[in-house]
Amino acid sequence: MEFKEGSGWKCCYDAERELYTAQLGGGVNCDLYEITKEIYDQVDNPDVEWPHRLINEGRHLFMSVNDRCGPPYTVVFDSDYEKLCPWSDAIVTGKTWPDELTDAVVEVFASEKNNREQRRAKRKTRENQT
Repeated sequence: MEFKEGSGWKCCYDAERELYTAQLGGGVNCDLYEITKEIYDQVDNPDVEWPHRLINEGRHLFMSVNDRCGPPYTVVFDSDYEKLCPWSDAIVTGKTWPDELTDAVVEVFASEKNNREQRRAKRKTRENQT
């Protein structure tokens, strides 16, 4: 695995799987993303003022929040996040949102549109199992 790091972010290229992933923050305040090669190539470019904004364009995989604005919580957008980002130091904190709530958020918020196809397929699989 090949890594790039900056202030508050870390990106990984896994050559075996041709997979690009990223982490913003860390530990109990952490977001994980699947990113494109183009984002990976540009994230450490000195002309890029805010690498976080580039990373945010990726597909959100996981979010762990533990701040002073309320109780800690975790949102798992892709249940395969640990397989996709085995290098991450993300920690599940507080209660994890139920799939139904996460599905609703993905459908409503434009910022999560990159997850719609994946969440719809997993929801269909869950519904077929019941």
